[in-house]
Amino acid sequence: MKLRKALVLLVLASLVAGVALIARRDQPDAAATRTPSGSPALQSTLSGSRAMLPLPPVPDLPADKVALGRRLFFDPRLSHDDTIACASCHKLGSGGSDRLPVSVGIDGKQGGVNAPTVFNSSLNFVQFWDGRAASLEEQAAGPVHNPLEMGSNWAEVIPKLNRDEGYRQAFAQLYKQGITGEAIVDAIATFERTLLTHNSRFDRYLNGDKDALDALERSGLQRFVDYGCASCHQGAGIGGNMFQRFGVMDSYLKNDAGRKADLGRFNVTGRESDINVFKVPSLRNVEVTPPYFHDGSAETLEQAVVVMGRYQLGREFTSEDVRALTAFLRTLTGEWEGQRLQ
Repeated sequence: MKLRKALVLLVLASLVAGVALIARRDQPDAAATRTPSGSPALQSTLSGSRAMLPLPPVPDLPADKVALGRRLFFDPRLSHDDTIACASCHKLGSGGSDRLPVSVGIDGKQGGVNAPTVFNSSLNFVQFWDGRAASLEEQAAGPVHNPLEMGSNWAEVIPKLNRDEGYRQAFAQLYKQGITGEAIVDAIATFERTLLTHNSRFDRYLNGDKDALDALERSGLQRFVDYGCASCHQGAGIGGNMFQRFGVMDSYLKNDAGRKADLGRFNVTGRESDINVFKVPSLRNVEVTPPYFHDGSAETLEQAVVVMGRYQLGREFTSEDVRALTAFLRTLTGEWEGQRLQ
């Protein structure tokens, strides 16, 4: 009798334990939601066809051409009054941008858009916010001729460079045609292709170091995927590989201030469907490239995250959402020349 009772109690205990185990499996595990195994969505985003990917290696490019491009990048003689260089708006010591709402060109003239970072720009599928340049070479020629930026042209720039013996020798060795507009932008673009910012903590995480992100940052990554941020921000650039409307769920740009730059891709195509459409920016090094958006209207990363949630996803982020998402975004800051970007 006692033996039978003991067996009954043992069976009941096993059943209770089994039910508890099943119930536990049905509950989201806090640690699991912060790791790649936390959800199918996160697993897919880190390994699928549209995954977030580590940066590729720096391409093997001719060192002398890279050096020439670097010198040109910092040379203000590309501008009409010898005051503005590529590096004036794309400061390599401050995240590859100028941290102004809109850039300032010759004679203090203000441009229409915020200067994107030049770091990792070779990963973008097109250049400029409105995608009007198909390559880095085409992009490099744009500011030289823009009256609000460098306000110059090749007929003015080339004679200035030709008066420099070092430039004459360098171009003669690398380009049969010598100093031409085509050669100038080719050299600058070659240098820019080396501006990849490796060794971010997120890259180390993607490459297998699961301790590279702490619990809050892993939670931010999980939310980044689950809320849909990664549907536009993926690939090696964590963005930069598609166009998207700024204001999917609600209108952020009211189109009533007469700002041509707010029209975005429409300025290139003339199609009404392209009004307020922009190239999705890369989020790499986003921590060090304020202010945000094409108009610099968000001063802080936290403000930018709130705007994205509301206008792109139709979601009002909680304070914990913002804290976790921005913690994750700060793991995207990489290094250049052995130093973390500041």
